Amino acid sequence: MAAFTVLFCADPLSPHRVDPYFAGQAALVRDLGGAIALVDHDAILAGNAIVATRRVPADLGPVWYRGWMIPADRYAELAAVLAAHGTPLRVEPDDYRAAHELPGWYATFAAVTPATVWTPRKPFDLLSADEVADLVQPLGDGPGIVKDYVKSRKHEWTEACFLPDLADAGHAARVIARLIELQEDTLQGGIVVRRFEDFGRAAGRTAEARVWWVDAEPVLVSAHPDTPDQAPRPDLRAITPLVAALGGRFVTTDMALRADGEWRVVEVGDGQVSDLPPTADAALLFSALAR
Repeated sequence: MAAFTVLFCADPLSPHRVDPYFAGQAALVRDLGGAIALVDHDAILAGNAIVATRRVPADLGPVWYRGWMIPADRYAELAAVLAAHGTPLRVEPDDYRAAHELPGWYATFAAVTPATVWTPRKPFDLLSADEVADLVQPLGDGPGIVKDYVKSRKHEWTEACFLPDLADAGHAARVIARLIELQEDTLQGGIVVRRFEDFGRAAGRTAEARVWWVDAEPVLVSAHPDTPDQAPRPDLRAITPLVAALGGRFVTTDMALRADGEWRVVEVGDGQVSDLPPTADAALLFSALAR
């Protein structure tokens, strides 16, 4: 039996091979003495975990997943099917949800991340201006940003992400409506509103760092995928005990330097579905997973 096994997404056009986006990572797993197995990501999203795992051998023992994002409910379905066949995921569904969705990790990181409020919401379910006013009231006035439980529309910054003034509930409702429209049926969990913090002027640096944690140990500090050629080195002293308190086995934290010189957590994620920039030393990450 291999030292460790990683499940990768299959190529939708050629289901017997790894999705080309993850092919280099799969080759590295093999180089480290590990094994790979393939899952059908489209079938996972469709709610058919049995079909999705038909190429995964039984009784592999605990496995990691590395692939495209999976909604937390679908991840739980995948985990249940795999566990029933003796191939449990190393990251349990509750831990996956806690790291993947903002409401799961916010309380742990509240002291080092922008103030935030949220409300559960189904896809296409808009908020009125009054509902928005009630939601954002704890944040006061000033600028903010809006996202769902997992992702923002930062590339549509003015129309679906940035709120110039949280006190302007009518404008905020229009921005939130545009976010909901663009997310369509992929809206995750609900609507999140966060106070805006200035990371753009901090020491002349706008890039974020992505820190990869395995069992609460920072095994790799990489660039953020949006700025793969810039990799700042964050101060992790205040963050390390918080990652341990969250308790997930494989976690990422995106960090940025605020204009006042303080390192802040911008986002937390599950490492299984966090994007690894091509400039990162993937061997450090997969060597840690192998251990």
